[in-house]
Amino acid sequence: MKFDYRGWEDLPTGCVVQGGTCHLNKTGAWKTQKPVVDREKCNRCMLCWIYCPDCAIFFESDRLEFNYDYCKGCGICANECPLDAIKMEAEVEG
Repeated sequence: MKFDYRGWEDLPTGCVVQGGTCHLNKTGAWKTQKPVVDREKCNRCMLCWIYCPDCAIFFESDRLEFNYDYCKGCGICANECPLDAIKMEAEVEG
């Protein structure tokens, strides 16, 4: 079998990924740590929101909030925060 593709546009469709599926499945129970924001340091640059792979960050009344039902505790938000306003803390079952 010979493949003669000129670019990615010419490749046959292999699968289709449905966007927004993270909101169909609550995955927050997976985490062992959770992000916590220091509101004094946060300047609402929204880099954490941009990089969050689970869409678990939102702003309410101009305040950064986390939806822990969907947050997996990956720490990307804390890593990307230029002001070090987000820290990861151990998730404690209550």
